Amino acid sequence: MVKQLDYKTIREMFVRFQEAEAEPKGELEHVNVYTLVVAVALSAQATDKGVNKATRGLFAVADTPEKMLDLGLDGVTEHIKTIGLFRQKAKNVIKMSQMLVDDFDGDVPNSRAALQSLPGVGRKTANVVLNMWWGQPAQAVDTHIFRVGNRSGIAVGKDVDAVERAVEDHVPADFQLHAHHWLILHGRYTCVARKPKCAACLIRDLCMFEDKNL
Repeated sequence: MVKQLDYKTIREMFVRFQEAEAEPKGELEHVNVYTLVVAVALSAQATDKGVNKATRGLFAVADTPEKMLDLGLDGVTEHIKTIGLFRQKAKNVIKMSQMLVDDFDGDVPNSRAALQSLPGVGRKTANVVLNMWWGQPAQAVDTHIFRVGNRSGIAVGKDVDAVERAVEDHVPADFQLHAHHWLILHGRYTCVARKPKCAACLIRDLCMFEDKNL
């Protein structure tokens, strides 16, 4: 396993990320916090691009839990049938919407525990919503962050929970708010899984990855 980097090196990496893109944004399209929760839940084992294509039509007609329930299971299923695991995801969207109406007066809660009580919402989804909508420095560790964290030495861990703790423990506080977006985008477009684009990487001289593709 790659060695965990020291504070000074990690800080320099995030200085570079910030200089390259000061305000990184998530790529899932949404119009309010409810549609954000739905979009993030739908993105499990799917691409943001594929989710956006499916949800544009869905959110045009159902941007609240009540409207989603009016659309019904068959309507939701029809809109998202191009997304992986769409049948189960459609059921979760309906169950989630019903729970929001019944238990939260139609409002999306903003505690991690309450969010995770919703059908189809795990810790990663909850952290994305807390970060993107409420500005909490929550770290949503997906496959990109897991890969980048371990390859680079920014956040070393054997599982996603360990990497989440490592990001929280080792990334300086002034970079915590945007840390997961910088790492996701870096993993999505530069530090890709099969052939990382090390020659174009802005932290290549600081990264611990031994098999650099230069």
